[in-house]
Amino acid sequence: MDKLKKFELMEKITRELEDLRNSQQAVLEKIGKIEVDNIELGDKMIESKVPDIYQRTAQNADAIREILEDFQQKTEEFGDKNNVDKLKEQDAINKLK
Repeated sequence: MDKLKKFELMEKITRELEDLRNSQQAVLEKIGKIEVDNIELGDKMIESKVPDIYQRTAQNADAIREILEDFQQKTEEFGDKNNVDKLKEQDAINKLK
């Protein structure tokens, strides 16, 4: 795989990780709303199970955030090391020929 294609794939994975992080955040918010609504309702099953679900989801969100931050740094370093901006320019010139 050439360096430009590898960088583009790394950027794609970064975007997917960002999307996953955002999805996890939305899930956490929904779980929180369920807990709040259940305060009024008082369903024992929700009261006993949902906090555990929230905790596991929060742990997953933390892991995703950690992976994303590390992978973003790797992507930036790879781009800088391999002068990806110049490779993109050359690729655009080659496509015009």
